Amino acid sequence: MPNIKFNYLYRDAGNYKNFDSVIFDNPQNMSLSTVEALIVSKLIFHHWFYANQWQVPDLYFGTWDNELDHTFHEFESVEYTDEPGNDGTDIASFINMLQTVVDPS
Repeated sequence: MPNIKFNYLYRDAGNYKNFDSVIFDNPQNMSLSTVEALIVSKLIFHHWFYANQWQVPDLYFGTWDNELDHTFHEFESVEYTDEPGNDGTDIASFINMLQTVVDPS
């Protein structure tokens, strides 16, 4: 059964980007459509989220400009992968945590 890779990025005010992914174990064999539907329902304006709320590493650059930079991270995609989990948790735990995040609307 494949694991699930959550792909996301941080885009600063100059449009420079840092990309990363978190790979969740998937012993429950959850479908991508189920995972993606919940993720999309929790995004701010269909794209963004706060990394600290979602308990994934932040991807900020080393310097910060309060007038230009922001705290949002951007959801890119989810996909199946045969790579081993790198988060120490499974996708069901991530989904349960997301369900506690306040709806963005």
